[in-house]
Parts: sequence; C-alpha cells; structure tokens
Amino acid sequence: MSKKFTLNVDGKSHVIEADPDMPLLYALMNDLEKKGPKFGCGLAQCGACTVIQDGVAIRSCVTPVSAVTGNIRTLDSIGTKENPHPVQKAFIEEEAGQCEYCINGWLMTAVAFLEENPKRTDAEIRDLLAGLQCRCGTHMAILRSVRKAADEMAG
Repeated sequence: MSKKFTLNVDGKSHVIEADPDMPLLYALMNDLEKKGPKFGCGLAQCGACTVIQDGVAIRSCVTPVSAVTGNIRTLDSIGTKENPHPVQKAFIEEEAGQCEYCINGWLMTAVAFLEENPKRTDAEIRDLLAGLQCRCGTHMAILRSVRKAADEMAG
C-alpha cells in the first residue's frame, strides 16, 4: 500500500507517493530524476548508489524510503562545473574516472568522510574506500584524488 513521504533532497522538500519498502534510490532516480546515484548491484556492495544522509554516506539501493530521516545530498548538490567541490576538483585533476559509472559512490563517500574530518591518514582513506568497486581499475588514481582533496580541505 502506497503512502506519502516527504524527502528533503539537495535542500528542497519533495513529497512522493511510494510503497514504504521502496528503495530510496528508486525515488531519487525515478521520482526526483537525480542523475548522480546509479543502480549497480542492488546489494549495497558496489557503492554506485551512495548518497549522504545528515553527513553520513549511505547506500540508497537498500535504504527504504520509510527509513529516510533528515537531509539527503546527492551528487547534484556538492559542486558545480564552475565551482567544483574539492573532491570533484581532485578527481578531475587526477583523471580518476574512466567509464565513470561508479564515480558517484567514490565521490559521495569521500565527500562525507572528508567533510567530517579532512585530516585523514592514507590508511584511513584506504579503509574507507575498500568497500567500493570500480571495474575499470582506476583505484590508484582515485586514492591519489582523495588524498589530494584531503590535503586541500585540511588547509
């Protein structure tokens, strides 16, 4: 049975009608037409669907809309072409993306992690990113990008 849910996404309030168990990812992609989060594995293992809920990176493919509380940020809200977020800027400079299907997960996870505390060690960065997947194999460029963004954000 469908219910109405109010989602605060990228600073705007949206009312959607959905089954309470519907994944947040479907609401973001289908109802709100967000382009950042992608359907990857559907099991919270690859990270392509990652969004930030109240400062924490979550996997929207396994988060039911009924469990969403607080503010959701998608890739659409972290920076612009003219003024990219430091993480986006570092990914561009290091040419970390190849096919870029998975890039949403890497970016959103790094943004949440570094905005909480940019003074991260290389080991902390590796541990954070260990649960994300990239079939193109750009892992080393991604690690360089996150380190570069951390250094810039830490000042």
